[in-house]
Amino acid sequence: MKVLVCPLDWGIGHATRCVPVIRKFRELGNEVVIAADGRPYEFLKKEFPGCRFIRFKGARITYPRGHWFLFKIISLSPILIRSYFRERKDIKKLIRQEDPSIIVSDNRYGAWSRARFSILITHQVNIILPPSVHFLSSFLNRMIFRQIEKFNECWIPDFELHNGLAGLLSHPNRLPRNAHYIGTLSRFSDIGQREIPHPSDYDIMVTLSGPEPQRTILEKTIFEQLKKSGLSGIIVRGLTEKTEECDLTDKIHVFPHLETAKMKEYILRSRLVICRSGYSSLMDLVTLGTNAILIPTPGQTEQEYLARYLMEKKIYFSMPQFHFDLLYAIEMSRNFHGLVMKNDYMLLGERIMEIKKGSGTGRAFKP
Repeated sequence: MKVLVCPLDWGIGHATRCVPVIRKFRELGNEVVIAADGRPYEFLKKEFPGCRFIRFKGARITYPRGHWFLFKIISLSPILIRSYFRERKDIKKLIRQEDPSIIVSDNRYGAWSRARFSILITHQVNIILPPSVHFLSSFLNRMIFRQIEKFNECWIPDFELHNGLAGLLSHPNRLPRNAHYIGTLSRFSDIGQREIPHPSDYDIMVTLSGPEPQRTILEKTIFEQLKKSGLSGIIVRGLTEKTEECDLTDKIHVFPHLETAKMKEYILRSRLVICRSGYSSLMDLVTLGTNAILIPTPGQTEQEYLARYLMEKKIYFSMPQFHFDLLYAIEMSRNFHGLVMKNDYMLLGERIMEIKKGSGTGRAFKP
C-alpha cells in the first residue's frame, strides 16, 4: 500500500510522534510518502531520507506573547477556516498526483477523502477550556466530533485504562464512533534496542519547542538563569533549519537540533529534563522513564491541563513560564520521579493489519 502521512506544522511535536507510525507502516511492507511543511518537513526529511517528500502547506500562526492563546486562536478563525478549505483542495490534488491507498493525518482536519481510507491521529478528543469560557465546551466538542467522524478511523495515541497519560483530553465521557486507542507514540521507541545506561553525565537537558514567539521567550529565560547556575547540561533549541552549535558556558553545550539517536542518548545521560508539557514531549519522557520539569506554553489550555494533571499525580513538577525559577524548580523536582509507560506497538500493528485486510472501521478499504 502507498500511505500518505500529513503532520500538522505547529512545532515539530506532531511530526515526532508520526515517526513510529511511519516506521510501522514501512516495517509491514508499505510505501510511505510524507506531505509536510516547515520544521516538521525538515525534521522528517532527516529521519527518513529514503522516503519521498511533498510540500503541504498549512496555516502559519504565531502564539501571543501573553496568556491570551485561546482568544488569539478565535481571532485567527477566518485564517484557520481558509486553511481548512485550502487543505481540502490540496489533498484532492495530492490524491490525483500520488494515488495513495491510505491518508494518515496528524491533527490536519482537512486531510481526508471519501475516496481513500483516511485516519486522524489526535489525543485531544475532549477540548478543555478555561473556566471563563467553559460554557463553549459542549458546542466546541460537538464540532470536533463531527470533524473526527469524517475520517474512517481516529487513532488516539494513549492507553485506554486508568485515564492513560492524557487524562480527560483522551478519555471523554463519550468517544467518537471511529476511535481506537493505539498506545503512546514516541520516536524513541526502538523495540529490541538495548537501553543506554544512565551515567548522569549532565545535570540537566533542556529541549525547546513550539511556535514562536513563545519558544524564543522561554529560550531567553532559560539561557539567563543557566549562565549563573554553575550546572552542566545540554540545550536543544528545536531549530531544525539551523546547523550552528555553540557553548553557553564551559559546562553547557547548545545544539540547534539533534537527530533521534543522539537526542535519546543525551536525555538518558542527564539527571533531569526541562521541556514544554506538549503531549509529544510527554510521550517521549514516559518512554524513556526520565524525570522532568514541565513549563506549559502560556495560555495554551491543553499544555496547562497536562502539566497540572501530571503534577497532581506526583509524576512531574511544573512551573509557569512567567515566574520560572530554575534552581527552585530543580529542588522541587526531587519530590517527583517521573513515569515509565512502554508501548510494544502491537495495537498500532493490529490496526494497520485490520485496514489491510479490509475490515477497518468505516468505508471499505480498497488497495
